[in-house]
Order: sequence, then C-alpha cells, then structure tokens
Amino acid sequence: MEPAYDDLPFSEFLHKPTASADRLASVRALRLRRRGADDLALIRADQLDQDGIVVDLTARLLAGLVRTQPENIRAVLVEALPWATFLPEEDLEELVRELIAVAQGAASLANLSPVAVLLAQWRHTAEVYADPALLHALTREPEGDLGPVPAVSADR
Repeated sequence: MEPAYDDLPFSEFLHKPTASADRLASVRALRLRRRGADDLALIRADQLDQDGIVVDLTARLLAGLVRTQPENIRAVLVEALPWATFLPEEDLEELVRELIAVAQGAASLANLSPVAVLLAQWRHTAEVYADPALLHALTREPEGDLGPVPAVSADR
C-alpha cells in the first residue's frame, strides 16, 4: 500500500514542479507546506475522482442502512464516533438524519467540507453533554435553550 502523503515545502514545489509532481507516482498526495498560510494538497486527478466515487457510494450505503436497518446504525455510529456515546438518544437520531442528508448532498457536490463541519458541531455538542458542569452552565436558564437567534434584518 502506498503512503498517504508526503510533505513538501511549497517553495520546493515552485522551484522544481516537474520533480515534485513526479513524486505522486509513489504517494497518494503531496502536502505543500506554506509559511503563514494554510497548507495545500496536490493530488492526481484520477485519485480525486476515485475518492469521489467512494464517498458517494459510502453516503448512499449509509442512507440505505438507515432506511432498512435503523436499529443497527446507532450502534455502528457510536463505534465510528465514540464521542456520540454522550449524546441523548433524540440527539443521536438527529445526528444520523443530518449525517445522511449532508453526506449525500456533499457527495453530489464533490465537497466534503459540510460533512466535516457537521461532525465538528455534533462533537462539540457531545463535549457539552460529557461535562456536567458545562451542561449545567449552558442550560441553567429557566427555559433551558432560549431558541434560535433571530436573523439580522438588512435594514440595519
């Protein structure tokens, strides 16, 4: 199995682009390290296409499993995302519903960022439930959750 990626200074990629790109024959991707900016990744187009096919299939399989075996998905999800153990049952069900919808939408757009954002949001929710003091601090209002924040009008 080929290594996942190799690190490469961005300046080396700029000075030796052909030699840098040739390294993709032995690794899946190159992580281009940049000073003062986010790193970039260089990946072969065929690898990107293959990754997209796998993500799309995974999203469709997940949706199918939820439809046909909803009782099993919770156990599998908690195994895949151990922090989900701290979510109340109704939140765990909502996580499953949102994950299916977002994964399918993200796969159809070939943009996985929404899935990563969703998982980060639910992980933070689980962190709150896992910490009794934090949960109490965030829910000590008389009505608990104060509801959605109203949208700011364009007139302001």
